[in-house]
Order: sequence, then C-alpha cells, then structure tokens
Amino acid sequence: MKQQRVIIIGAGLGGLECGYILAKNGLKVTVLEREAQVGGCLQTFRRGAALFDTGFHYVGGLNEGESLHTLFSYFGLMNLPWKQLDKDCFDEVVIGKDTFRYANGHQAFAETMGTYFPKERANLKRYTAFLKQVGDGIFGVFGDGESRKRTHELLSLPAHAFLSETVGDPMLRKVLSGTSLKMELNAATLPLYTFAQINDSFIRSAWRLRGGGQQIADKLVEAIQAMGGEVKTRAAVTYIKETDGKAAGVSINDEDYLEADWIISSTHPAHTVSLVKDSKAMRSIYRNRITRLENTFGMFTANIRLKPGLLPYVNKNIYVHRPDADLWRINTARTESVLVNYSVPEPYSSTAVNIDFLTPMAWAEVKKWADFPVGRRGEDYVAFKQAKTEECIRLVEHRLPELRGAVERVFTSTPLSYQSYISSAEGCAFGIRKDCNNPMYTVLTPRTPVPNLLLTGQSLNLHGILGVSMTSFITCAEILGMDKIRKELKIEI
Repeated sequence: MKQQRVIIIGAGLGGLECGYILAKNGLKVTVLEREAQVGGCLQTFRRGAALFDTGFHYVGGLNEGESLHTLFSYFGLMNLPWKQLDKDCFDEVVIGKDTFRYANGHQAFAETMGTYFPKERANLKRYTAFLKQVGDGIFGVFGDGESRKRTHELLSLPAHAFLSETVGDPMLRKVLSGTSLKMELNAATLPLYTFAQINDSFIRSAWRLRGGGQQIADKLVEAIQAMGGEVKTRAAVTYIKETDGKAAGVSINDEDYLEADWIISSTHPAHTVSLVKDSKAMRSIYRNRITRLENTFGMFTANIRLKPGLLPYVNKNIYVHRPDADLWRINTARTESVLVNYSVPEPYSSTAVNIDFLTPMAWAEVKKWADFPVGRRGEDYVAFKQAKTEECIRLVEHRLPELRGAVERVFTSTPLSYQSYISSAEGCAFGIRKDCNNPMYTVLTPRTPVPNLLLTGQSLNLHGILGVSMTSFITCAEILGMDKIRKELKIEI
C-alpha cells in the first residue's frame, strides 16, 4: 500500500503537532516553515543573560488527569522542566489599590474569592461548578453528534451575559475577568465556551516552563524526524496547486515543487486561501467569507532585562488594571491593563533575570508603519514604543515599586513584530474573532472546499496552547478518523 504523503504549511505548535500525530501513524510528513526558526509563538530569543519568550508564558491543566496533561503526554512533552505556580495564588489581580488572589482548585478558588466577597459565596460556587462542568466535557468534541452538541450550544452563548447573570457584585465580575488578557474580552462577541474552557484549565493548575517555549517546538521536531518525517526551514510555500478539484502539491520558494496526498495549513486561514490559485473547488463565496473575518487584537510586549539580584522572582502572574478600566470593552488607545509575567530562573536562584509586560494593542495603532521593513520604521515608531513602555511601567510600579530601579534594558514588540516574525495576520493574538452571535460563520472547521486541503491552528476551535493542541487532533481526524484519535488519546466519550 502506498504511503500517503502529507505536507504541513507552518511549523508553529499546530503544524508540528499535526506532523507528530500523522508521522506516528505511518504517513510521510514534511513540515515547511518559511522562517529560519520553527515554533511560531513558541519561539524564544536571547538578549544577554536573559532568555525571552515570544508568545508563550504559562499554561493550565497540566496535572495528571487534566486535559493538557493528556495531550502533552501523548506528544512526550511532560518531561520538560515544568514548574507549577503557587497553588494558593497562581494569579494576582490588582485593580487600583485592591488585590485579589486566584487559587488552584475549584473549591479553593471559590473559598478564596469568598473571603473578599462574602455575600457572593453561593454565586461563586455556581460559577466554579459551571467551569468545572465545561472543563470535564472538553473531550466531547471527539465524540458523536450528541457529545459535540453541548460545545456548539456554548459557542452560541455570550460569556459576558453569563457572568452578569451569575455574579451580582460588579467588582467581583471585574475580578473574575481580571486574568483574561489571555483572550479577547469582547462583550458583544466572546463565546461562553471560550471563556469557560480557558479559565477552567488555569483554575485546575497553572504552570511555567523553565527555559522557554522553544523546547516544546524543538522536541516535536526531534520526534517527527525520528519517525521518518522532515521539517524544513526557509521553505516558504508560495502557492498550492490544484488538479481536478484536489490539492496536488505546493511550490516552495517559487523554485521547488512537492507533491502530496494531503495538505494541512497551520497558517492564518486568509493566507491559506490566498495560496490556492486558479481553483475550481474553492469558489469566490468561500474566499470572500474567509478574508472578511475579523481578527482579534494584538499585544504590545515589553521584554525587560533586569539588573542582577535586585527583583525577587515571583511564582505567580500579576495582572494590573486601572480602577476605571472596562475589561470587556478594552480601550487600546491608553494602557489600562498589564500582565506581568516572570521567567523561571535557574534552580536555587531567588531573583528574577527578566520579566515581560503584555498589554492589548489594536492593529490600527501601528498600521501606518506596516509598509516599512523591520528596523526601518523610523524614529516616531521608536518613540511610540518607548511611550507605551513608560505607560506600562507607570501602571505597574505602584504594585512593584522596586521595578523601575531594577530595569537594565527593555526590548519591545508590537502587532507589527508578530506579523513580521511569525506571520500572525495583523499581529492578532488569538486568531480569528469567534462571534457567539454567528458561530457557524466564525468558528471554522478543518475542512475547506478543496477536499484534501485542511486547516489547523488557533483560528479554528479554541486558541492558546490547549486550544491549538485540541485542534491538531480534530484536524488529523479528517485523515485518520475520529475512532483512531480516541484510541490514540485513550479517552472514552
């Protein structure tokens, strides 16, 4: 029997995970990455003694029996140097002068929040019970029509309305939204499924990775190659050739051509559509639908290298918000919210080497520099980034008064940087914006009108490490069958 050949476009997490799954199942896999480095948002970079992550900061659900543990065990990623964040306070929410602790475990979470909001204890129990119910059913997407039905129902419900109906105290609603810079809190569009699934995974357990997210990508590449697959860098796919209504192969750098039985694209769906030339299968109505979908906002990141020995390492994340910030209608014209994330230092070290600041940034804020090449965007762009950095420091320093004196050097990135270096459309942080008012239109499936051209990545089911990992299995099920996927993961529906 002829060995089927699969070409995967993009060596981010989704592309590499699909490559791993299919290579493990005997298919001939070639992963093509246009950049010099694999990993996408998992990439790390070094500035002096400090190692910075591009987009990976922390994950949830890595304890045994939890969702990401199941997935990462399959990929052989659980023996990396994971470090669990403090269980009694893995996230700290600061709103003005008030501070609130997020604790691991649904019961502990509700009890801890109840100390701040005693009148809301019953509502907190209902809130966490709902999150747990959603999280317990996460693998239902691998089941039959009935088990997937609940997911689709939750994708059709607004998260903001659920929070307003469940929790009476406006400040508690803000606190429960206060760690959600890991998703786009859009009151009009955010599906309840997205809000519940992501928050639940972190409440179960929260983890950092000492040494950065690049280790995940490198380990997946090593495994793919060990199973007979290939991962090629500086290999830009310039078009997808269609023959008789099916994808036949890809052009690489406009120089080489590679045939395939299946093609999986982990790049943005709009970019994937643009690669399909002269298609009989892909009509203009589908192209227009994909290209008109809106992207989520991007992030401004300040990677801060610290002076040695001055700032203690903190084994939690700190989310700092202005007291008047409306977290569900983020105004990116001013800095209202900042995530402070510490990189894990070497063992036995109690001081931080570097930290990251992240704050939402709209594409419109940087669009005027989009046509300029990297490094040549002018002094006004540099000044813009410096001003944004200062806004972040001013917001954070009342919580960390020792911070300013500990800063040695700052390296910054905007949505332009993410578009330039990891091909993120408009530098979007969470892919295409899912809309609870129209989930059938905005929540994409892996299938395209070209029957052997599939999609994967954060623009489909759920974003983030957990979401992309789930979606990689959903995509591969189109080739291997869902029964095979359930057996691979050893899950029962």
